[in-house]
Amino acid sequence: MLDITTFDARAGGNVLYKALAHPLAAEGLARLFAELPQPVAIVDIEDVAAPLLALSPVRPKLAGLYVQDVQAVGAERAGMPARPLTELPRTEAASVLLAAFDAGRAAARIEPLLPAGARLATLDAAKLPRAMLTAPRYLDRLNFATNFCFFRDQGGLSTRLVTANYWAGYGARAVRLWLRLYDAAGAVLATWEQAVPAGAGGIVIDSAEVRARFGLPEFAGQLFVHAIGAAGHDVVKYALDTYGAGNERSLSCTHDANAWPSDRYAGIPAPERGERVILWVQNSHAVPIPAGAIALDRMGAERPVPLRREVAPFASIPLDIAELLPDVRWPEQVEMRCGRHVVRPRYEVVRDGRTRIAHANVERADLRPDPGLAHLPPELGRGYLLPVPVLPRLRFRTLIQPTPMATTQTALPVRLDIFERDGRQVAAHFLGRLPRDHAVAVDLDALLPPDALADGGNAQLAYDFRDGGEADGWLHTLIRAEHRDSGHAAESSFGAHIFNTLMTYRDEPQSYSGPPPGLSTRLFLKLGEAGRRSFTVLIYPASAPFHAHSATALELHDGAGEKLAAAHIRIACNGSVLIFPDEHFSAAQMRAAAGGGYVLIRDTTCRLFGYHGLMDAAGGFSLDHMFGF
Repeated sequence: MLDITTFDARAGGNVLYKALAHPLAAEGLARLFAELPQPVAIVDIEDVAAPLLALSPVRPKLAGLYVQDVQAVGAERAGMPARPLTELPRTEAASVLLAAFDAGRAAARIEPLLPAGARLATLDAAKLPRAMLTAPRYLDRLNFATNFCFFRDQGGLSTRLVTANYWAGYGARAVRLWLRLYDAAGAVLATWEQAVPAGAGGIVIDSAEVRARFGLPEFAGQLFVHAIGAAGHDVVKYALDTYGAGNERSLSCTHDANAWPSDRYAGIPAPERGERVILWVQNSHAVPIPAGAIALDRMGAERPVPLRREVAPFASIPLDIAELLPDVRWPEQVEMRCGRHVVRPRYEVVRDGRTRIAHANVERADLRPDPGLAHLPPELGRGYLLPVPVLPRLRFRTLIQPTPMATTQTALPVRLDIFERDGRQVAAHFLGRLPRDHAVAVDLDALLPPDALADGGNAQLAYDFRDGGEADGWLHTLIRAEHRDSGHAAESSFGAHIFNTLMTYRDEPQSYSGPPPGLSTRLFLKLGEAGRRSFTVLIYPASAPFHAHSATALELHDGAGEKLAAAHIRIACNGSVLIFPDEHFSAAQMRAAAGGGYVLIRDTTCRLFGYHGLMDAAGGFSLDHMFGF
């Protein structure tokens, strides 16, 4: 297990982790430790030593670790016993590292304690260049608005990152992107900066364009993205399309990475017969992933099988699940144990000459069952809901598979409620208390008559305690849609929330900004290109009775962020709508929005949940949940 603290559900992302893990910070740490006379004593007044040494590509020879807090004396940090700072003058170290940023005042207090001839250094020597900083205080979260992206231009497949300068809406005036592309071996292929529109304009980074610009060979690796000048949000959110050229028919999309590594990931499907499921293991750090640190397990089996090879710094390896788990079969599920070495991994399903890519989700280790969920008051109605899009059933088949997403989840007491587009409930199906190792995937064809949801609708997964059981609110599911004629498939996964109630429970209903209840919507929908039509399924879920209809605006923006036009729709409570932007805006308006334009979906009366994708004329399509800001 990598000795780092990454994400806390209460406090958010750990800024220190992002500061130490940044590729340029790793280079700075390597230079610092290479230049310091050895051995090195570490003064750790801010409890930084463990992640510092875990993430540094150069490990110095150590002469002890010293702390200021008397309660920490004797405790183990970074594999060493903590000594009192008063003993520092007696160390035999040739240099002393004060493990802190912006450390001028602390360094002045430490300097009189240095042993004779010892050199004093601080982490300020490993800071990012001043031109890359947004805020004056170094460990300000806005200085590290960063993320990773799976990025490939290989074998006829290309990738396209699409987002918008949503930071402009929070007052950012001059945003730019610092980008670094790594190949499969972790070598740097290119480093560059990209301008961002001054307003809330669209941002597109296409692997084919990048490859041509820098004259690169084929690659399958990762792109590190750092937004400089950000405001409001310190996470880079994006949609990532994978598309084929020429005779390559593949088309899929996936959400942004999670920005912080986790101990485990889940929601990975086992392969059906005739399929290969490839898990992309992408090292997020400048230190190797040791052999055996990555392992796969059949969900619930508790028999993890380790990967017996090392993964180099920033490298990407395609791991065929069958290499470690040759006997798992859909609808079984796979759990990835990775010791905080990778951000949210991608998996790729290869079938019938097509590939589709999706993401795993963070499996929480900090959750415990919440007894209150079985006894929510009537004001919260059905409580936690997980909205699932159902594409028109005459053309698409939909499968839903609940996925354990916390290490303490041993049984999922769940029910599936199914709604027509106008919000009428047409079915409810109790799935039971699903054990952790269940192999259940619900095919809606088995629950509904052929004419139900012919034009599409939605299903909502909810807790159901009729047979007892426990819940924690971290309810997730895998959603798979299949085109009946072409055989093309797409999948997505997400978690549950309490939706559209005036009363609140803990931090629900959530909002994109501000405290609960989150009763507004701001969703980003990219536009189609090259014969692929953009679409979204918007769902208006309500845990308890709410407004009969939404008041939803579709705002078309051009590549500079200027609003070109608006269309207005109404969605029935617990209903849904399938939207193609080109059916709501004129051909001239769509042409004006081409080249980075998008649709912003706004509603101030309720919180909608959305899924988006692209469709082509040959039955190819993509699908994943949308992001908001």
